[in-house]
Amino acid sequence: MVSAFTPGVPTTGALGVNVRLWLIQACFLCDRMTPARPTSAISLYEADYLSWLDATVAALKRQDYGAIDWENVIEEIEDMGQRERQSLKSNLVILLLHLLKWQFQSNKRSNSWKASIVEHRQRLEDSLEASPSLKPYLETIFTKAYENAVERASAETGLSEAAFPKDCPYTVGQIMSKGFLP
Repeated sequence: MVSAFTPGVPTTGALGVNVRLWLIQACFLCDRMTPARPTSAISLYEADYLSWLDATVAALKRQDYGAIDWENVIEEIEDMGQRERQSLKSNLVILLLHLLKWQFQSNKRSNSWKASIVEHRQRLEDSLEASPSLKPYLETIFTKAYENAVERASAETGLSEAAFPKDCPYTVGQIMSKGFLP
């Protein structure tokens, strides 16, 4: 088979075997040293994301693992986890923001603040129900989320950041409790 691509290379005897082995090894090493060339799957990923998803799912269902664009599959899975964490943090910041506004601007309370508190509490509940492993992450980011909420509350209310408690006055349990309003 190698001789078809290398005319004049002996195909029989010890010399032929050694030359063919050398060519196979050279091709293998060359393949490992050459950066991966774009395949049709990578081109499809860049050209039409939805078609790439459909093709990837179809290949997985067929268990045709050689047809999988693994580099982009791995990147997408990592991105999915990151998006879940970002969404959790964003909902937590907004919930804390509106709880602060509710507490520190009682004369300006509105149904939209209350609706936002309910909505973002529900979003957090949904995220934690779908991915219970996010609960430790929520506790890890709680302090930073509170700091972000204070900064936003200051910007939205005109109150100085010093007007809000340095440490969060609410616990995770409280903010997740239906009906909790400070």
